[in-house]
Amino acid sequence: MASPPDLKSGATLRNAFGGVLALFIIFLIGVLAFSIRLFSVIKYESVIHEFDPYFNYRVTQFLTKNGIYEFWNWFDDRTWYPLGRVIGGTVYPGLTLTAGTMWWILNSLNIPLSVKTVCVFTAPIFSAAAAWATYLLTKEVRGTGAGLTAAILLAIVPSYMSRSVAGSYDNEAVAIFALIFTFFLYIKTLNTGSLFYATLNALSYFYMVCSWGGYTFIINLIPMHVLLCIVMGRYSSRLYIAYAPLVVFGTLLAALVPVVGFNAVMTSEHFASFLVFIIIHVVAFVSFIRGILSPKMFKVAITLVLTVGIAVCVGAIAILVALVASSPTKGWSGRSLSLLDPTYASKYIPIIASVSEHQPPTWPSYFMDINVLAFLVPAGIIACFLPLSDASSFVVLYLVTSVYFSGVMVRLMLVLAPAACIMSGIALSEAFDVLTQSVKLQLTKLLETPPNAGDTKDGSSTVQSDVVEEDNKMIDNKTEFVKERPSKKSRKKDKEIVEKTRSKSRNQKRLMILPLEASSVAILLIVVLISLYVIHCVWAAAEAYSAPSIVLTSRSQDGLHVFDDFREAYSWLRHNTEVDDKVASWWDYGYQTTAMANRTVIVDNNTWNNTHIATVGTAMSSPEKPAWEIFNSLDVKYVLVVFGGLVGYPSDDINKFLWMVRIGGGVFPHIKEPDYLRDGQYRIDAQATPTMLNSLMYKLSYYRFVETDGKGFDRVRKTEIGKKHFKLSHFEEVFTTHHWMVRIYKLKPPKNRMKEKLKKPKMTSKPLSGTRRDESAKRNPWQ
Repeated sequence: MASPPDLKSGATLRNAFGGVLALFIIFLIGVLAFSIRLFSVIKYESVIHEFDPYFNYRVTQFLTKNGIYEFWNWFDDRTWYPLGRVIGGTVYPGLTLTAGTMWWILNSLNIPLSVKTVCVFTAPIFSAAAAWATYLLTKEVRGTGAGLTAAILLAIVPSYMSRSVAGSYDNEAVAIFALIFTFFLYIKTLNTGSLFYATLNALSYFYMVCSWGGYTFIINLIPMHVLLCIVMGRYSSRLYIAYAPLVVFGTLLAALVPVVGFNAVMTSEHFASFLVFIIIHVVAFVSFIRGILSPKMFKVAITLVLTVGIAVCVGAIAILVALVASSPTKGWSGRSLSLLDPTYASKYIPIIASVSEHQPPTWPSYFMDINVLAFLVPAGIIACFLPLSDASSFVVLYLVTSVYFSGVMVRLMLVLAPAACIMSGIALSEAFDVLTQSVKLQLTKLLETPPNAGDTKDGSSTVQSDVVEEDNKMIDNKTEFVKERPSKKSRKKDKEIVEKTRSKSRNQKRLMILPLEASSVAILLIVVLISLYVIHCVWAAAEAYSAPSIVLTSRSQDGLHVFDDFREAYSWLRHNTEVDDKVASWWDYGYQTTAMANRTVIVDNNTWNNTHIATVGTAMSSPEKPAWEIFNSLDVKYVLVVFGGLVGYPSDDINKFLWMVRIGGGVFPHIKEPDYLRDGQYRIDAQATPTMLNSLMYKLSYYRFVETDGKGFDRVRKTEIGKKHFKLSHFEEVFTTHHWMVRIYKLKPPKNRMKEKLKKPKMTSKPLSGTRRDESAKRNPWQ
């Protein structure tokens, strides 16, 4: 029989080995998260993806070349001509500063990587950091096993990979890590009551504010959880320490970010945090005076406190209502209102509704982005209630709110992904605990039971003792992550709670012992389920999300076809136009045109000026001559349109045209959507309306299209075009890419009106000169 010191040393060695193994697994999870996102580089090349990342890349180039002070004061005259844009005060600088710092450190260490290479691999690096942050957060909620499982799930979840593959240099690349890490520090502070972690939490929130506009999700979710804890009677000093410093220091730091500024205290997105801040102070004061006053005096004091508190709250609410009422949008931004009211954007702000990632997701989108996790999440919710703690209630609240927001806007599936992984990790960990313990106990019973039947009681007592031993281990593991600083009064209550939990869990444990066959089959089914999830994730990383939108591919019987038309068009603009030439296109292609062609654009993806975008939309919707006049007034030299009718590219300008009509009509009432529809249907064939067939977008897209096949068959709309043979009078085609995906036209110069009038009269030179002087005298208002 082993002595107690031997048992203690064995347990210590086992714990040390477990810790080292956990660290090794965490490291492998980081490697997995990084490597699975490299398919885009392996299959294609090291290139920036999508549209917004090109602007971020251009800003990072400027930062590394000119320094931080020039970056804050940079006025970009190549965008939003003739208005321009103040870059330092209109961007979230977290991503740019992070990549710029990484580039500076690497070059200081004599590792000469280009800015482009650093930008391409920033997202995979931070995806590994996000997986580690998920481990820390889930460990605080449910222990090490659940943390490791959740980290593995997040490392390969398709929803997160869609914005973090190599080359996806967007704000979400670093913002999801900041989101998860902020939640971890909040839960850590809630469990420990440490002011050190509370300070780190405020700093992490500051980094999130610098990185993404989605920081408002944090500053509303945490107050909701604090209010929930207060209502449930779970207020403690730890809750106060976790929340109060975050509101004070976090708001002060957020106001330092130029793009946020005073919005941190003046917009409705932040008012909930201030209201809960007042409530928690009232509750804290009541809790304080309860401990120092007698019950009789406490009733008197509580009456006074409630009276004063209600008066203060009413006054604060009145001030907030007055501030909110003075704003036409009630203090909310357009995107926030579209989240609270999914129909708001389609009614009042079509520019927001026109973005594909702002559309509600379909049910297959959930299966595509989180796959089998959708079926594991309910089990994780149940596990969080057994037992319910402050940390587990926060995770449940996080899941519920993220499910709602993801249902409103498909882009916010990113916010749902960590919550789904955490819940699924908890569910899988609890399931494996129950099943493996059942197998262990049943195998122990089979091995230790003697052949004679008279010793069944000994066997059952052995199983029961194993149950108690396993139950003690489970209680120790589950209480390991709840490290509190209890007061003297609450120590006795905590001991009673632990004893009740032990006795209750023992009874539950006896009930949860499953037969050996059932446990083995259940483990096998879970392994198969996880294997299917891994296969789906690898496919999504390799096929669905690895292709950059700047380079397109398609497979047919002839093999793989590569469409590099976008870079072909931007290269032509860069080498065949003047540096000061202005290029007009729909706002989707503004960032790419500025970054890759280095030419001035009229509108871009920032979409901050709806009137300017509506002007371009009106020009595209107008006949050729009025469109030429609009573009000429903006000093436009070239017009770029994207056309997919020849190769079947569905995301072309013809499919986006109705949004141009709606946005233009929202500012210029003479543009009316019904004029472009035939019996409520959008058509480009012979049944299309004359307004549609004479619009500039139709002409620039289908000019000479009939020459490709003799019929003018559009492979996207699956029909022959209505107007096949026509000429352009105010625009001339200067370049069309190999697959006709990008077409560039040049505005013809205005005709010399004097020469036209000179051709009509046939007169001698004397009357001609006299007539010219008389007409010029009549037209000149200054003579």
